[in-house]
Amino acid sequence: MAEVKVLIEGYVTADMGGTCPTISLIKDKGIKMVVDPGVMKSTKILVAALKKEGLSVEQINFVCITHSHMDHYRNLGLFTKAKILDYFGIWEKDKCNDWKEQFTRDIKIIKTPGHNFDALTLLVKTKKGIIAVCGDVFWKENYPKEPKDDLYASDKEKLKESRKKVMEMADFVIPGHGKMFGVEKK
Repeated sequence: MAEVKVLIEGYVTADMGGTCPTISLIKDKGIKMVVDPGVMKSTKILVAALKKEGLSVEQINFVCITHSHMDHYRNLGLFTKAKILDYFGIWEKDKCNDWKEQFTRDIKIIKTPGHNFDALTLLVKTKKGIIAVCGDVFWKENYPKEPKDDLYASDKEKLKESRKKVMEMADFVIPGHGKMFGVEKK
């Protein structure tokens, strides 16, 4: 089974004076993937977090961008050897190839529009259960409380549908700007 680790727990300040996405590491067989290497006070923080996991920037072979808001993709340039997975495909140098929904046996990619039209969620099967790495489908647990409260959402109705889909499919959620939380099943 795959492994998921939060490398850096994200945040958004109340006055939007500061932001950092939750940055995750996914390992599955030969894949070493960083999700949302966005913005932070210093890229040294991310380099140090990878080092704690016994990895260097050069060893990361995939970077996933959950959606195209700058706070989630700003530091892509650190990963010069990695393929980039986004809504449009898998980028390798100047070529883009389609991705398959079943990315690996234990990683599934689903489209989760609403916060932005190009949002993706990774559903990762782990020993702990299925973990959804979903960018800003949820910023934090219970925030924004309702999709209508997401001031940056491009389509609040689609965001509502995407949230429902993620909650039905996942046991745990890694949101865009907060710590991982469990999903209560009814």
